[in-house]
Amino acid sequence: MENIIIAGSTGYLGSHLAQELQIQGVPFKAIARNDKKLLKSGLKIDQIIKAEVTDASTLSGKLKGADVIISTVGITRQKDGLSYMDVDFQANMNLLLEAKKSGIKKFIYISVVNGQNMRHLKIMEAKEKFVDELKKSGLNYLIVRPNGFFSDMTDFLEMAKNGKVYLFGRGDYKLNPIHGIDLAKGILDSIDTEQKEILIGGPDLLTQNEIAEIALKACDKPIKITHLPDWIRVLIIKMLRIFTSSKTYGPIEFFLTMGAQDNITPRTGIHRLQNFLRQEADRIKKK
Repeated sequence: MENIIIAGSTGYLGSHLAQELQIQGVPFKAIARNDKKLLKSGLKIDQIIKAEVTDASTLSGKLKGADVIISTVGITRQKDGLSYMDVDFQANMNLLLEAKKSGIKKFIYISVVNGQNMRHLKIMEAKEKFVDELKKSGLNYLIVRPNGFFSDMTDFLEMAKNGKVYLFGRGDYKLNPIHGIDLAKGILDSIDTEQKEILIGGPDLLTQNEIAEIALKACDKPIKITHLPDWIRVLIIKMLRIFTSSKTYGPIEFFLTMGAQDNITPRTGIHRLQNFLRQEADRIKKK
């Protein structure tokens, strides 16, 4: 496997990629503006590239010597006054332009399942705009479209611990969420693929009702699921768009939209959602 650079290395997926590369003994470097978290996770100082991806000047000359860059750069909840266009689009453009200057052979970008069909959402508008630029960059590329992360499923637990889970519609939309470890392995296994775009998800294809039941059982609660009319979900999105900024409504409209469609991807991995939510529920109880 080639020399790799990870961008977004302190986030959920980025940290799992760094962990897996360490286990596999693959040479890699990680970009971070603050090296403390990476040093705590076992990286050596010479494996860390100190840079701010939203500032192209800090990246200058720092990607040389690598063959592949994997970018998980993106924001779910806006902070530091930065917009989705600032991070999900422009920061990745900064990486792409520097990668081309540095002779990097392949750019792997992590987007979202069905993202190309959700350009009307603020977060996906930025992500898919970058996908468009990557495709016409002339650089070899791979776009990875994962299903929801296990960490996103803790929203079900937050409701379940109070004894009831609320769902919009009938709760029969399906998804197969994936653990960060399984996703990291899947991405690394796909580095040499000739494919330009791949879908990837976890081993269990579940309805929202089934995930709600798993969450309630993990919290040792009786099965209580309330189904709200879907028009309420639509109204919430419309009202948020009128009365709040994208900083507030962006992540909410994303999650509410993702929950109103099937998100089915090829199944992979060994980690089961049932075990993950039970472990998370036990951890919450110990707090």
